Amino acid sequence: MVKCMRTWLLIFFAFTILVLSSLAQQAPATQNQAKPEDTEVWKPVPEVVTPGATCGAAPSDAIILFDGKNLDQWVSAQDKSPAQWIVSDGVLTVNKKAGNIETKRSFKDYQLHLEWKVPENITGSGQLRGNSGLFLASTGPGDAGYELQILDSYNNQTYVNGMAASIYKQAIPLVNANRKPGEWQTYDVAWTAPVFNADGSMKTPAYVTVFFNGVLVQNHFELKGETRYIGQPFYKKYDGAPIKLQAHGDPSEPISFRNIWVRELK
Repeated sequence: MVKCMRTWLLIFFAFTILVLSSLAQQAPATQNQAKPEDTEVWKPVPEVVTPGATCGAAPSDAIILFDGKNLDQWVSAQDKSPAQWIVSDGVLTVNKKAGNIETKRSFKDYQLHLEWKVPENITGSGQLRGNSGLFLASTGPGDAGYELQILDSYNNQTYVNGMAASIYKQAIPLVNANRKPGEWQTYDVAWTAPVFNADGSMKTPAYVTVFFNGVLVQNHFELKGETRYIGQPFYKKYDGAPIKLQAHGDPSEPISFRNIWVRELK
C-alpha cells in the first residue's frame, strides 16, 4: 500500500512539474520577443513652453488678463462696455458700483492663475467680509455661471460650502489654506468645461481642480451644474464663456487682484 502511494505521488509531482514547465515556456515567449522600443512613443512632440521666471509668473503660452497696467482684456459683465474697476500701482481693485467684469474672450478648458487680497482693515463677518467670486464660466449677466468663492475665511465663520475656495454651495474645500487679511492669496485652477449634446442635455459634466496658496483644496471635483444662491444647481447649455470677477454687494471694503493669466488647454 505504501509503495503504491509513493508511486502515485511521484506520478503527481512529475505531472505538475511538466505542466508548470509547459506554462513557463509559453508565457514568456511573447515577452522574450518584445523589445523596449515597442512601448516607446516619439510623436507628436509636445510644444515647448517656457515656465515663468518666478513662482506665479506667466509661462510663455499664457494669455495675460491683467498685468497691472490696464483693463484692456475686460468689459462690464452687464452690457459689455469698458470695465470700470480701479487700476492703481499695479493692482486692480473692485468698484462695487460698476458691477461685475468679465474677459472679452471666451474660454473652454483652461489653466488659470489669479492673486487676490482682502484689505488688512476688513470689517464685517460671515458672507459680508471681503466677499467676491471667480466665475470660471460666465454664462449670463448678474451671477450666472460657475463660482469659485472668494472671501476672508482666515478667522471668519460661515457655512463651509460658502467659504473661500469652495465651489459655492457645492463643494467644501479640503482644507482652509487662507492667509491673513492684508496678505496676497493665490488661486491656481484647472477647469474642464461641461460638454452638451445638440438638444441641450449635458453630455459630460464640468470638473475643477484648485490649489489655494499652493495647497490642493478641490481635487477634480465634478460640478452638479451652475451656481445657484437659492435652490439646486443645474446645467444650462453654452459653448465657451468668459471668466468673470464679482463685485459683491456687501458693505465691507473692496478686495484687490493682480497677476491674472490663463492658458487654454486644447
